[in-house]
Amino acid sequence: MKLIKILFLLISVIIFQSCQNDTGQALVIFHAGSLSYPLKKLTEDFQQTHPDQQFQLEPAGSLNTIRKVTDLNRRADIIASADYKLISEMLIPNHTAYNIAFATNSIVLAYTDQSAYADEITSENWIEILKKEEVKIGASDPNADPCGYRTRLTLQLAGKMQDIPNLTHLILEEGRYYERPKETDLIALLETQTIDYFFIYESVAKQHHFKTIVFSDSINLSQPVLNDWYRQESIKVRGSSPTDSILIHGEAIVYGITVLDNSSDTEAAWNFIEFLLDPTQGSKILEASGQRTLIPAFINTDHNLPAKIKPLVTINNIR
Repeated sequence: MKLIKILFLLISVIIFQSCQNDTGQALVIFHAGSLSYPLKKLTEDFQQTHPDQQFQLEPAGSLNTIRKVTDLNRRADIIASADYKLISEMLIPNHTAYNIAFATNSIVLAYTDQSAYADEITSENWIEILKKEEVKIGASDPNADPCGYRTRLTLQLAGKMQDIPNLTHLILEEGRYYERPKETDLIALLETQTIDYFFIYESVAKQHHFKTIVFSDSINLSQPVLNDWYRQESIKVRGSSPTDSILIHGEAIVYGITVLDNSSDTEAAWNFIEFLLDPTQGSKILEASGQRTLIPAFINTDHNLPAKIKPLVTINNIR
């Protein structure tokens, strides 16, 4: 009987803690895996002036992050995506009205001193090195993670420039290629020498002190002025449900963030967004984490936007 009472108390505590989360004591942020490091820093710094504010951070590939809301009906306060367009495509208008583009990045090839041909690979010969049969390569799932489809777009653009139309297949060849749901899942594979190279955002490579091959702007998806060139390549990925698909065109990498309509504490959520966008606060943390920030950030509309956010954004035609 005593054991039963103890078990009952334990179950009650678990249910109580679950209910606390559901009622919004902690701000729930579903976010891109590549934002794990800066968001940890951002939330810790935010808590210095808001000590009672708790956070629940949950990383995933951005497509899967958004599907937690659209497919699984899970509650969150904030969504932070590695591709701002996914917010427009999958969350507006049913889950939010706002899409704030706040940072940029680029695709690089990460490796270590222990990687095969580490002492030979350069920005000129990387294709030939990656085509070698013994070289193991990693990339994330394009149906779950923007880094996955951006990797394919980078390879398609490189193939176009080098007149190698099947370059993506040659590099991401079955048997030599390791795929994971999000780009940060590949970090351990590189550190344990399971793979020799993987395609990743520049910011993540810097955070983990990896060596990198920096691609030219014509293929690394870093420059909005090259969007007309990037858009010549595209890839189809799964949409907000198993029966939907989205055609993703090449475009410069831009991160997006939004507060969801059903947030349990919209005031706290917008307070954190204000901190993140502030050039003297959150933006500095993002820059120190390897992200390039947009100051001011772009937003699709300022209709009913909290007054404190308006000075930090400018209206832009975010589609």
